[in-house]
Parts: sequence; C-alpha cells; structure tokens
Amino acid sequence: MRRALLFLLVVLCGCGTNYYPNQQEQIVSLRPGDLEASGIAFITQSTVTGQEQEKQAIALTFADVLKRERPRLRVMTLAETLGAVNRAGLSDAYKRMYDDYRDTGLFSGEALKRIAAATGARYIAQIKLQGFKQDSKSRFGALGFRIVDTQIGDIRLTFQIWDAGEGTIAWEGLQEMRLSRDSVTDEPVMLTGLLERAAGDLIAKLP
Repeated sequence: MRRALLFLLVVLCGCGTNYYPNQQEQIVSLRPGDLEASGIAFITQSTVTGQEQEKQAIALTFADVLKRERPRLRVMTLAETLGAVNRAGLSDAYKRMYDDYRDTGLFSGEALKRIAAATGARYIAQIKLQGFKQDSKSRFGALGFRIVDTQIGDIRLTFQIWDAGEGTIAWEGLQEMRLSRDSVTDEPVMLTGLLERAAGDLIAKLP
C-alpha cells in the first residue's frame, strides 16, 4: 500500500501542461499606430470542414483578446460588423465577397471599401481555422488501472489584416500549436483555450 501511494504521489506531481508553438508573421504595410488611428472590424471567419459551428467562437475569442491587449484600439466584433453590414444593405455583396474568398483567397477591393464605410474601420480582420484536433493517451497505470491521461490539442490557423483603403493585406500571421496536459480526469483540451493562447501569441506580434 505504501508503495502504491508513493507511486500515485509521483504521478500526480508530474502532471503539467506543455505548450509547443510555431509561429510566422509578415508585416506588409501595417505600421505602429495604424490600427489605433483607423480601427479594425472582424468579418466572418473561414474554417475547415466540420468546424463551421466554431466561427462565432473564433471571432469572439480573437476580438476579446485584442480588446484586452490593445485597450486604445477600437474593435468591431463580428456581431457588430454583421449588424452594420445589414443596416447598410450590403448582405448580398458581403455573401458574394465571402464566397469569392473561399475560392480565391482574395477580397474584392470595392467590397472592402463598402464594409469599411459601414463599420467606420479601415482595417478588416479575417481568421481561417485550417486544422483542429483533440486526442488523448494513457501515460501511467498501476495495478491495471489508468491513473493519468495526456490530453492533446492541435490547432493551425492564419490571421490576416486587410487594408480596405488599398484593398491589400497589411499584415498576416500563421500559428501552429500543440498543447498537451497531463490530467487525472477525462477533460479534453478545448478549442477555446487553444484559440485564446494562439490569439495572444499572434496579437503580441502586431505593430
């Protein structure tokens, strides 16, 4: 019994969280102070097949982190952007722009200008979730019982900021990340937790 308790103590003390990020970013034309001067609006996110229901969570998480990290920046959330687009009668144009982007990776310059005029923000934020996966592995066992699981979450996404005045990408970043957590419960690594970590890393790189 004493040996079993000692083993259990060692296992529990070894529990922890490991974080493995891989990040790339490119500054095209965005300069320090540009976002604060002109504001930014989030538009509908793109996701891989099977994750379409996560669009609202992606946009909300990034907007919340951006507001927290850049309190002087005027941020239009996705809900606010959609409301402004609807009020301006741009719903059909917005849908066409979004459909074209899925096929070409390009936003129409004219559509961007109309969205900027409706929202009052020159810069447009677009996120694409390219991959998300959850997994678990049993790491330790005693007397035939599972004691600790390693919960694993993988995410890959891109974050683009478009300059609506020029119709060009002003900044973009890529984040690949794996988070593994040893736990005595079956609770998986959640997408929202990965998104918040990825958002924080990418936003820290903005000019």
